[in-house]
Amino acid sequence: MSEPDTRASLRITEIFYSLQGETSRVGLPTVFVRLTGCPLRCTYCDTAYAFTGGRSMLLTETLAEVAQHGARYVTVTGGEPLAQKNCLPLLQALCDAGYQVSLETSGALDVSGVDARVAKVLDIKTPASGESDKNLWGNLISLNPQDEIKFVLCDEIDYLWAKQVLDEHALASRCEVLFSPAQGQLDPTVLADWILRDHLPVRLQVQLHKLLWGNQQGK
Repeated sequence: MSEPDTRASLRITEIFYSLQGETSRVGLPTVFVRLTGCPLRCTYCDTAYAFTGGRSMLLTETLAEVAQHGARYVTVTGGEPLAQKNCLPLLQALCDAGYQVSLETSGALDVSGVDARVAKVLDIKTPASGESDKNLWGNLISLNPQDEIKFVLCDEIDYLWAKQVLDEHALASRCEVLFSPAQGQLDPTVLADWILRDHLPVRLQVQLHKLLWGNQQGK
């Protein structure tokens, strides 16, 4: 693997330090690097502010700002981080620097080039998202046991659809699977009852950061 180009630049909406609110790393102090831009427009998106704007930063500048927080864990997110070609060298550079790195991606873009040390969190889009036709199913073959698959569910139709996908693709045998209720659209208790009723091999995920800080940006 060649060294990443430290002169590479990225468009970054924000870099901040907080608790990881999702995935199996929930609760861990983490630095978040939120890249600007996304080709999708999910109905429940809570980071539309990252679609445009941001600031241009060199890879070296990004690494320096991440280092200021003194954290062990780093999450690269968006928007859709893989929409920027220099996301891949950023991920490699973060791994090379000794961080435990995760990538939050929509699954609509190819993940095969992502550094194998990165824990990929693949968000499979459900019908209510309005973007389910963008799912790149070939991405499933690039998943490793350290990776995770996430479904954001808006209603029972989404749940039944995700349940079918879970079974058809044997997702739970590939990696951990997360079922997350869309905020304000699906009661977490209702989703919990469905999961228990159907004995699904999935983890119920609620967004810890929203329970703690609401919908504040940079949290």
